[in-house]
Amino acid sequence: MKKYNFNAGPSILPDVVLEAAAKAIIDFDGTGLSLLSISHRTPEFEAVLAEADSLFRELLNIPDNYKIYFMGGGASTQFFHIPANFLAKKAGYVNTGVWTKKAIKEAKFYGEVEVVASSDDKNFSYIPKNFDIPKDLDYLYICANNTIFGTEYKCDIDSPVPLFADMSSNILSRPIDVSKYALIYGGAQKNLAPAGVSFMIIRDDMLGKVVRPLPTMMNVNTYVENNSMFNTPPVFPIYVLRETLKWLKAEGGVAEIHRRNEEKAAKLYAEIDRNSLFRGTVAKEDRSSMNICFVMSEGNEELASEFMSFAKERGMVGIKGHRLVGGFRASCYNACPMEAVEALVACMQEFEKMHA
Repeated sequence: MKKYNFNAGPSILPDVVLEAAAKAIIDFDGTGLSLLSISHRTPEFEAVLAEADSLFRELLNIPDNYKIYFMGGGASTQFFHIPANFLAKKAGYVNTGVWTKKAIKEAKFYGEVEVVASSDDKNFSYIPKNFDIPKDLDYLYICANNTIFGTEYKCDIDSPVPLFADMSSNILSRPIDVSKYALIYGGAQKNLAPAGVSFMIIRDDMLGKVVRPLPTMMNVNTYVENNSMFNTPPVFPIYVLRETLKWLKAEGGVAEIHRRNEEKAAKLYAEIDRNSLFRGTVAKEDRSSMNICFVMSEGNEELASEFMSFAKERGMVGIKGHRLVGGFRASCYNACPMEAVEALVACMQEFEKMHA
């Protein structure tokens, strides 16, 4: 039976990327050595790192006055890494769910945190809008896509202070204006690579704003000045990240993948809205294209476990909603094919007919 991978992360990667990674584990770039046991100081791996940087820049139109670096760990490491470097007096955070709440908790170790807007009042079912941004903030922090609750910023906001964004789960899924951000970061295990590496895109002027003495491995300048290789970087995830960027370029770039993502999301949301047994959980204008959340409709809640089993029998993998929300979640990241969405829609329609 064919499996359809809707896991929220680690998530689906393109088949061609998996094939390249599998070959490299046996023989990396004709070296006769496994990718898992090469030295990161070899010219072959340095070429991988350079190409990853170049492709990132090309695909996101990153201006020349930005640096890109890679480091071990995931986005949760950045929750403290960022305020340690940049929170001098006060930072602003927009609270849109679990991940911003975790980031706020870590930031409070380093200075004052002002929650300038929040959607907590409606269980994080929308993205706050039209809020005032204090001019005295060291930075404003947002999470661009919320995997647990299924909301997403659909455009790049304007900020009078440096704008920092966690784009772990929607990087390269839509075109963005990088120039509106002072810092973009994310874990790789949604749209880029296996867990184990995170990326940061940082504007040059921020590198002169490290506000306190820090241990070497906590200072952003360590990674920038040493081209991500002060210590041994996560070689295998960076290789897979490079292969994913190559795949994305070959598929037509971010504009084309965005078109596909919007098409997939529109198809699944249309079925959620049409099907009498299901309903969406967030404001329609803020619905995530990456993480599509839904529950049984009112009066049909008792069918949830039955549908879960029904869907699993038909090859749907990873559609159980997060434990904090319940219901269902279909994560439709860049490598998720339309075929998978069509299979889930057909599954929902078949289940509805059974209970008509």
